[in-house]
Amino acid sequence: MSDFVLNHEASLRMGVFISILLLMMGAEALFPRKNRALGRTHRWVSNLLIVIIDSIFVRLLFPIVAVGVAALSVKNGWGLLNMTPLPDWLEILLALILLDMAIYWQHVAFHRIPFFWSFHKVHHVDRDIDVTTGLRFHPIEIVFSLAYKLAVVLVLGAPVLAVILFEIILNGCAMFNHSNVKLPLSVDRVLRRFIVTPDMHRVHHSIHMHETNSNYGFSLSLWDRIFKSYIDQPKAGHDDMVIGLEEHQTKAPASLSWSLLLPIKSIRKMENWL
Repeated sequence: MSDFVLNHEASLRMGVFISILLLMMGAEALFPRKNRALGRTHRWVSNLLIVIIDSIFVRLLFPIVAVGVAALSVKNGWGLLNMTPLPDWLEILLALILLDMAIYWQHVAFHRIPFFWSFHKVHHVDRDIDVTTGLRFHPIEIVFSLAYKLAVVLVLGAPVLAVILFEIILNGCAMFNHSNVKLPLSVDRVLRRFIVTPDMHRVHHSIHMHETNSNYGFSLSLWDRIFKSYIDQPKAGHDDMVIGLEEHQTKAPASLSWSLLLPIKSIRKMENWL
């Protein structure tokens, strides 16, 4: 299996991405959880164009991606896991868990540090939350995120297979837990013991900041419980909760140009305040 994944990395990534994207889009149409504040077309075009811009940024600025760093670490014996004699399966499992925890703390930092929040808020201003929201991240945030991920992979000495699997899982989970899909409550209760569900993550996109600053997990749900950032349900309920940020309850967040320029406006406000 490991050889298959390594030899077909690009096609696997793209295949899983397209499959989950289309599956969630179909599920949202058949079993919607919330009524939309804005129409799909303009939002979807902007959100998907942001993904394309992100991909171009990454390719231009990071010719060596996380998989390349992982291969370099293994070759040179760098990183904690490469210094510890463990079975391959245990190394992969530990790497997946530790990488997921690292992403949790990155997410917390992007909320708590004003400079990073200026970029991350582009994700949060989306007036609706659906599968495309899980792809809507400012290209500068993507650059910071990838640089952080490269550092974590290097320190851990994560196996190449673990990095590939982690990125596929993280991307798939982000689309799943941002989707506007109504799961049976009994199913949601069971799933959220292990993974982040759409209802659990939707709380994180509430207009109320104490709810926005909760439920940071992307894949595993245990980090929010362990680090006391878990909120079970939104105060207003899922049907009545307002999505987005209070100061941007207009049609503007559906605009691509407005979204890309938002961090500049936010940073200028920070400078004026200082």
